[in-house]
Amino acid sequence: MPGTNLTRDEATRRSQLVATDSYAVALDLTTGPETFRTTSTVRFSCAEPGAETWIDFVGASVERVVLNGRELDPAQVWADGRITLPDLQAGNELTVDATGRYMNTGEGLHRFVDPADGEVYLYTQFEVPDSRRMYAVFEQPDLKATFAFTVTAPAHWQVISNEPTPEPVAAPDAANVDGGEVARWEFAATPRISSYITALVAGPYDVVRDSVPTRAGEIPLGVFCRKSLRPYLDADNIIDVTKKGFAFFEEEFDQPYPFTKYDQIFTPEYNMGAMENAGCVTIVESYVFRSKVTEALVERRALTILHELAHMWFGDLVTMKWWDDLWLNESFAEWASTTCQAEATEWKDAWTTFGTAEKAWAYKQDQLSSTHPVAADMVDLAAVEVNFDGITYAKGASVLKQLVAYVGREPFRDGLRAYFAKHAWGNTTLADLLVELERTSGRDLSSWSRVWLETAGVNTLTPEVEVAEDGTITSLAILQTTPEEHPTQRPHRLAVGCYDLVDGALVRTAREELDVDGERTEVPQLVGRPMPDLLLVNDDDLAYAKIRLDQRSLQTALQHVRAFTDSLPRALVLGAAWDMTRDGEMAATDYVRLVLQALPGESDSTLLRVLIQQVTTAALTYTAPTHRSDVVAELTAGLRAVAEQAAPGSDAQLQLVTAWASLARSEDDVARVRGLLSGEQELPGLEVDQDMRWALLTSLVAAGAAGEAEIAAEQERDNTATGREKAARARASQPTPEAKQAAWEAAVEQDGLSNAVLAAMALGFGWVHDTSLLEPYVARYHEVIESVWQQRTHHIAESLAVGFYPMALASPELRDATQAWLDSHPDVSNSLRRTIAENRDAVARALQAQAADARA
Repeated sequence: MPGTNLTRDEATRRSQLVATDSYAVALDLTTGPETFRTTSTVRFSCAEPGAETWIDFVGASVERVVLNGRELDPAQVWADGRITLPDLQAGNELTVDATGRYMNTGEGLHRFVDPADGEVYLYTQFEVPDSRRMYAVFEQPDLKATFAFTVTAPAHWQVISNEPTPEPVAAPDAANVDGGEVARWEFAATPRISSYITALVAGPYDVVRDSVPTRAGEIPLGVFCRKSLRPYLDADNIIDVTKKGFAFFEEEFDQPYPFTKYDQIFTPEYNMGAMENAGCVTIVESYVFRSKVTEALVERRALTILHELAHMWFGDLVTMKWWDDLWLNESFAEWASTTCQAEATEWKDAWTTFGTAEKAWAYKQDQLSSTHPVAADMVDLAAVEVNFDGITYAKGASVLKQLVAYVGREPFRDGLRAYFAKHAWGNTTLADLLVELERTSGRDLSSWSRVWLETAGVNTLTPEVEVAEDGTITSLAILQTTPEEHPTQRPHRLAVGCYDLVDGALVRTAREELDVDGERTEVPQLVGRPMPDLLLVNDDDLAYAKIRLDQRSLQTALQHVRAFTDSLPRALVLGAAWDMTRDGEMAATDYVRLVLQALPGESDSTLLRVLIQQVTTAALTYTAPTHRSDVVAELTAGLRAVAEQAAPGSDAQLQLVTAWASLARSEDDVARVRGLLSGEQELPGLEVDQDMRWALLTSLVAAGAAGEAEIAAEQERDNTATGREKAARARASQPTPEAKQAAWEAAVEQDGLSNAVLAAMALGFGWVHDTSLLEPYVARYHEVIESVWQQRTHHIAESLAVGFYPMALASPELRDATQAWLDSHPDVSNSLRRTIAENRDAVARALQAQAADARA
């Protein structure tokens, strides 16, 4: 909405003026399917009596505003999401009686109707600025207060918030428009917390209960999901991971769990992975597995559970003053959850997973024109909303890992303990944490912070090696180069590994750990040793940097990539090859063939997932158009062969069949897909469950071998929310101009689809074997995207701007059209410019790779 932005300067001024004490919020959820009644009574003080400020509310209408007993005219004081509060006293009481609007965008108070049984489910998502969509509030993290919620709702619902759910009482005075009995829940007040971590979840959720012993006593645990998903909820695994996290974090932080209970609710149509609402964590319900899933996804769910639990201390107990420190909030949770996963759960190789997936995300984000320092300059809410990115999460966590190595694990732990003890229930900045780490480690962190947190870009480390005629190393140095636009040299603590072929296996025969700093760092420790078959800079993945291989090592990697006995060095070498492909230093065709060599026998689930994603991009987007169809056919045949050779029922089989099916277009491949779907053909161990049925059917649809009749029949078979989304994706995947037009109109030109259906439709829209289907949308996209951004909520607008960009074309025409739009729209919002510029960057990189592939 125009005018609903909030700048950091405005927030600073308001927090200097206002100190919030308490909120009493009454909600009536029985008034209809589109709106609800919301009444807030807020007590706060003012440092300058007579001054004026505002409180935030975004909704359908404001009926009444009473400030210190004085009625204010809503028509005069409420505009653009702000209610003006004039002539404040030293102590103030404000009541706002309003009508809120249910959302279907995953923001504010989201309302969902389960197609399986018609039941209604509600949940909140308030980060960054959306608690104001449910109640009137001073919407900024440093204005903490207590929150007491009273909720009127259908009596058969579960109602969950930050505090334990009280016994409901009958509410005969409330008129439920849907009929049925109504009840009222009066929750106790929370501790002093920020509004963005308050929460309300309501509906006939099913629940599994347990408890965990903590330093604060026995804490109740609840795991919730929709009734229709209850048969698939593996609550025992979720609770087990949660209990291990409680034990680890209480010990690591030397602080008892700060809240009264801990509920985890798996919610529908969720925009993100999860949200750290205090004691009431909401999680995307795709983590309730109704079909067989990859081991990588199970591991990811555990990481998400631990990430949100870590936030109960870092973020909820101690909260950032302003969103400048969003990176620290999220990066710390990433570091802490990965550390916990590696040290306290069965996923001992969690840091390998982090290096394979998260760092790849960070490196990609850090090479866009929109890259920014880890500690970004969040001047307003619009800047915050587009910074939930690979810098904020993955690069920040990588840098924290470096910081732990720099100061030492025990001093880092001791600094954290002092930080929590000093700042519990308060608001802080990065400086507050660094003060404690400097005291416990004895290190000056100002220069470290400057080069790692206040500058952008990723550097590249390349070995420079000279070898004598007898094969011994006479000189070895590591060269550090910087991107032209971000020329900061950084210190790196890293290892160099020597690998030799022994009986067909690449075995590490030497390892040297050292500090690398500046443009050139000599490595005298390895001089005089025989030149290994493969020299690996950043062995064990200690540093945050792109790496390169010398010529001999590159040839060894190309010929023997399966020879590594451990997945981490293999992942590092393949990651270097991927970076070289993206940078135009390796032909995409060569990368495709390298990965096809690497796939057979790969058992690391996350590495397999990442390789499949990257090799598919390489074939479809980075290869020269003149021979792309041949490379795609080669990749498709290779994936099918590896899939059919994979161990029956294995994780690799599941991933590889899905990847092959997504590319299937030849008559023989289509026949094989059809046979697997119908059951006329089998692949030993492959379970053709509901999600696999959708994958196979959508493959046939995209190839023009199935259509609306088959989609409708499958949706009837799978009458669930997921089935509805999968059907939307399949319909948009049909290879006809009419199908692409229908998807475009429903998602882009009309406003009414839920966030989840829209996202599914975007995936189908971009799924094309014939890219000419998307050519009409180059012009159409650039004609409408500004109005889309202005008219939709942030999440929906961003989803459309990315999901309906015709990236599959990756052509000079698309790049030029996007650049022309940027040139002709200098005054659009920074967040929109950033999103469009990132689209252009992706096309420009693809064109660079295509040119390199054509030259090879």
